[in-house]
Amino acid sequence: MHNFLTGDQLNANIKIRKWFLKETRQVYVLTGYAGTGKTTLLKHVVLNTLKLKPNETVAFVTPTGKAATVLIKSGVEACTLHHLIYQSSLEDVELNFNGKTVKTQKLIFKRRKSIDKNIKLIVLDEASMVSDDVIFDILKFGVKVLLCGDNAQLPPVEGVNTFLKTPDYCLTNIVRQQSDNPIISIAQRAREGLPIDYGNYGDKVFVLDKRTFYGERRKQLLMKAQQIICGTNKTRAAINEEMREYLGRGALPESGEKLICTQNNWETFVDEDMRFNLVNGIIGEAFDPVYDEVNGLGFMQFKADFLNDFCPEVIPFDLGIFTRGEYNFKHGEYFEKFDKNGEAVGAFTPNRFEYGYCISCHKAQGSEFETAIVFDESFAFREDKNRWLYTAITRAKNKLIIIK
Repeated sequence: MHNFLTGDQLNANIKIRKWFLKETRQVYVLTGYAGTGKTTLLKHVVLNTLKLKPNETVAFVTPTGKAATVLIKSGVEACTLHHLIYQSSLEDVELNFNGKTVKTQKLIFKRRKSIDKNIKLIVLDEASMVSDDVIFDILKFGVKVLLCGDNAQLPPVEGVNTFLKTPDYCLTNIVRQQSDNPIISIAQRAREGLPIDYGNYGDKVFVLDKRTFYGERRKQLLMKAQQIICGTNKTRAAINEEMREYLGRGALPESGEKLICTQNNWETFVDEDMRFNLVNGIIGEAFDPVYDEVNGLGFMQFKADFLNDFCPEVIPFDLGIFTRGEYNFKHGEYFEKFDKNGEAVGAFTPNRFEYGYCISCHKAQGSEFETAIVFDESFAFREDKNRWLYTAITRAKNKLIIIK
């Protein structure tokens, strides 16, 4: 039963079991580098050793929808952290448009007073992305919490995470399935700040000189990558423009365009089951966009890349980023909404998107891609340069190209 676990994982399994069944402290922190089998261990210790049941006695949560689907694909039901610990309610607000008062409702979120009393354990995966403030919100429920993450990755964009700095157990041994994976060995060099030489590593990792990365070869490789990752806004904008030229796109997003959401909208869900909100970092495709260029608005169908179905509602979005203008909302945060007779019936908030062919490493965190191209701009991150490159490299699942 335990034969597939490494000695490292077995030790962690024993310690987590002891903590959960016999100790009173609320938090256990498990860390592990890429390739050490964190997800395999989590599944085993929670489902087999502790014999807890997902959505009944244990809640698996992640900071992003994409990270949740990584768990789901491994056979574990999961949802976003936000979905578990916060609840929504409608609040009436009045807005003034051109001297008129328009009534509308805004969705607000508050931490739940309690969660299902049957839940005995909350497992937070990808915990390195979550700040202490949010973790403290989880702890207020009084349920035991197993934090799991990679403390070599980038810290949270907002706030700090001190929990992973002092783990209860750190997985360090690479599992057998990953022992010959060049992506893991290259990631280890990045983590330790060691040089990564140009060359071909097992036909899985290719490290190329940026001075020779041009022409038809560049075009073919960029077009084949599931995701391109870089460090600076200048590079990101240039590569997105380059990709759109290769695809023959027009001035505004077209059907099939790859976009990334750049602003949280907790009022909109991207799935029928209302588990995943349209939040900063969600990547997907636009379909059948239409434009009201006078008011700087677009409307589209949107499908997140980790879901099979379209967002259940039409998504309004601001055109500012696509027309190279500033974000300039005509009525501040809201746009006025009219019925078919032209009568004001409320207001709505447009969403913000950018082209998503090339994204930042921070936006890619928590996701995995079959093939990834990483433009090594770790130099821009100073003391976090090793973390940046390690995080970028470990986004690739099967094939990685590093341009430096």
